[in-house]
Amino acid sequence: MILAPLWAVSLIATIATGPVGDHFGPSTGAHKGDALRATVRAATECVVRSIADDPRVRDGGAEVMLGELIVDSMPACAGRMRDMIKAYDASFGPGSGEAFFMGPYLKALPDAAGQWLKTDARVR
Repeated sequence: MILAPLWAVSLIATIATGPVGDHFGPSTGAHKGDALRATVRAATECVVRSIADDPRVRDGGAEVMLGELIVDSMPACAGRMRDMIKAYDASFGPGSGEAFFMGPYLKALPDAAGQWLKTDARVR
């Protein structure tokens, strides 16, 4: 059970730091992992772009908590979140996607988004 949170954190860390090569070869498991990483990255990128585009951040207004910005980004990113949950369910079984989203993903998202916002000029 501890492997799922560790795996989730490694996914988020990979997303925050950039792409990695395919170290596992062309197996089906590697392709599933690639597809899953792509959906997690797309969901996280949606959140980061939404935060970067938020007038409260863009205009340098009052300080806003990152958590509040993440919550406010969810309606715009709902489709990406659903895609990520479906991909996780396809890889690890029904219900696992929601557990991943509600647990390890949301726990790691503030750190990943904050890091991405600091280091990725593409979202500015």
